[in-house]
Parts: sequence; structure tokens; C-alpha cells
Amino acid sequence: MNGLIMHLHWSLLAVEHGMLVLAGLLVYLTSTRLTRQHRHPSAALAWVLMITLLPYLGIPLYLLFGVRKVPRAQGRARTAPARQPDAANHWAFGLGEALALPAPTYNAAVDFQSDGTAALDRLLQLVDQATHHIDICTFVLGHDTVALTFSAALGRASRRGVKVRMLLDQVGSWSTPRSTLRSLRQNGVELQFFMPVLPNIRRGRVNLRNHRKLVVVDGLHVWSGGRNLAAEYFVGQDQAPAWTDISFVVSGPLAQQAQDLYQQDWQVASGEISFVDAAITAPTTPTSGALLQWIPSGPDHADDTLYGLLLAAAYRAERRIVLVSPYFVPDDALLTAWCMACRRGVALTLVIPARSNHRLADVARSPSLRALMAAGAHVMLYPGMLHAKAIIVDEDVAWCGSANLDSRSLFLNFELNTAFYDADAIAWLTQWALRLADESKPAPAQAPSAARELFEGLVRIVGFQL
Repeated sequence: MNGLIMHLHWSLLAVEHGMLVLAGLLVYLTSTRLTRQHRHPSAALAWVLMITLLPYLGIPLYLLFGVRKVPRAQGRARTAPARQPDAANHWAFGLGEALALPAPTYNAAVDFQSDGTAALDRLLQLVDQATHHIDICTFVLGHDTVALTFSAALGRASRRGVKVRMLLDQVGSWSTPRSTLRSLRQNGVELQFFMPVLPNIRRGRVNLRNHRKLVVVDGLHVWSGGRNLAAEYFVGQDQAPAWTDISFVVSGPLAQQAQDLYQQDWQVASGEISFVDAAITAPTTPTSGALLQWIPSGPDHADDTLYGLLLAAAYRAERRIVLVSPYFVPDDALLTAWCMACRRGVALTLVIPARSNHRLADVARSPSLRALMAAGAHVMLYPGMLHAKAIIVDEDVAWCGSANLDSRSLFLNFELNTAFYDADAIAWLTQWALRLADESKPAPAQAPSAARELFEGLVRIVGFQL
């Protein structure tokens, strides 16, 4: 009798377990279809396996982190530019228009800063010359000399009547002390947190973070790139040297478009509007200067905009592709496109840090590096911490900004890159990237053990989601 009871007990547990797995898969399928959460095969497989094999862990994780795109309100109609650029036949313009990207504009000046101290000086100079408003968006706000110096400069601007707003990602600035935030508010800075964790848990949006870096001054100048507002990105900290990074200042209509983009994010953070997949209206633009284009991407866009552009560029490249990124975990389709470019005779150079600040990212990148090297790419390991992000294709186009070459940046984060169509800007970025390659060492070609390959695969699957 006891044996029969135990058998029935275990049978009931098995049935309950099976029903839980079935319910979890139905939740996954229903939510994916209803909200049109298009997923790459590796991500879909990861979620299905986790829900099936570990439902008591997989289902809660999916409910917390499973959303990839947010519901979008109806966007504004696109306003056509007053005059199409002379390079209107550039392949990226048509694709950008199809992806509802802001129109390209001619700008008066582009000023790159590869040196951290010069970058900080230029940023403080912009703040000190502001007369009307300063809008800041950053992923990380440090608790160090850079943050204190920047906060003091914002305080001076506020006291002379400048309206100052700062948008922080709550997860990225998780370790920012309350005293720093209190000091900013005391200095007259309006502060908002983007996608705060607790209100977004029930919506499954905890994993969607704002990784954009942006400072707009008076709608006339915009500072952007890869640097967060912390010491390691500019001057170094605790005897450690500054990370190698890049930022730039653009003066011209691009700043006005940046103002529109920031205003949308600010209103979403404050709850004034829902997410809007809206084309930013084209300002009146000069007919000459540096031709640039904003490439915002993220869960608020119907398409994966930067990813689509990189994929198209890989197949259009004829001579050279140069990639610079701190982390390198692309999806299979983009990796295949780069490998095919190599086999077509395109010279591909990838520059990454020999060891980044995220050890698991270094593990997850290994299969992709081996695939690229097998296809003939030059993979160069930079000796220090390299945090810069740039992609250069031929002498045709270059992208620089906040997005890393990994699946989190390309599919989950709110990111902001700039497309450079200006010959001088492309040449500067190319020389800078190749100089980094010259300072690096070639990655060794080593066949991994079976255990290492399994570990890399597991890290890669988990890393795609988290």
C-alpha cells in the first residue's frame, strides 16, 4: 500500500511539473506573439530550454527579463529634409529612412577627443558656455573627482539661469551614492531615473537599460561617444590609468535632433508619454559641412536599427572593415556576414582589449574570435582597458557611439550612435583605430578543450539575455 501511495504521489508531482512547464511555454509563446517580440534563434532556444529544464527558475526569470521590445504609441509623421544631401544615393540613406531614422544633416564642426583629459576639458567648456539649457544622459555616474567637478560646473550653470536636466539609468548608476544625487539636486539639476527597477518588474522590462551617452548644450552643440561620467573614462582612478575611449562634439543641426531625442526620453522617464517609435523631424540644414546622422536604437524602435545597418554594411564592404569594441559577442548572422566579407577579400581588423573589465564577456567572445581568425580576419588584443566603440567600412561610412558589438547593445539596450559620412571624419576615425591596432598584439590561435567549448557556449547563452 505504501508503495502505491508513493507511486501516486510521484505521479502527481510529475503531472504538476509537466503542467507548470506547459504553462510556462504557453506564457512564453503568447507573450512573444502578442507583443511581437521577434527573437533570434539562439535567444529563443535559450528561453525555451530554461523554461523546460528549470521551470521554477526559468519562468520567473522570463517574467522579469523576457521583454525585448516595449509597446509603442503612434509616432509623428516624418518631415522630409528641405534639401537632400548631395550623397543621396548612399545606400545607408535609403535603409535609414526605412528604419525611421533621423535625416542626415550637414554640420559646422566635428571635434573628436581620444585623450581623456582633453575630453573632460572640452565637456566642461561646453557646460561653462551654456546660456539656456543643458541636457545630460549617462549610463554610469561615478562617485569621484570627475563627477564632483562636473556637478560643480552644472551648479555654476544653474546659478546663472541655465536649465539643467540629467537622465540616469537606475541600474547603471546603482552604486552612485545618495549624497552625489542630493548634491546634484542642490546644485539645481533636475534628475530623472530611466526605467526604474521596481515599477518595471511586473512589466518584464528590468533587462532594458538606457546605455546612451549624451550632453546637449543650447540645442547648438552635442557631446557624445562612449564615455560615462566617471573618472576611469577620463583621468583614471586609484593609480589605475584612464581607459582608452573616444568622444566627440558636433556643432550644428545634429544637436537640435539630439534635443528632440532627449526630450522624448525625458518625457518617457517622467511618465508624461508612452514609448514612441517616432522619426525625429529634420531641422533646416546647411548645404555643406560634415554630413552626419543620428542612429538611435533600442526597445522603443520597431527594428534593430544599428544591427540592420551593420549587417548591410558587412555585405556591401569592398576593401576594409575596422571594428573597435570592448566586448565582442555578436549574433550568428552578423558574425557570418563579417566572416563572408573576409572570404570575399575584405581586410577586416578587430581591436578589443586583451582583458576587459567583464571576465565573462571575455569568455563568451572566444568562439566568435576563432571564427573570424579562421576566415582571415586580424584580431588584435589591446594591452589596456579599451572602452571605445567604432565601426569603419571602406572610406564610405563610420559609426561611433555607445553601442558595443554584443547582443545586449544590439538587441536590448537603448543606444545612440552617430553615422559619419564626412571624408575627414572617416579618415580621422580610421587612423585612430589603426593606431590602436598597431599598439596591440595579434590574438593567439588556440583550439579549446571540449570542456572549455561547453563553458563558452553556456556563458554565451546566458550572456545574451543578461
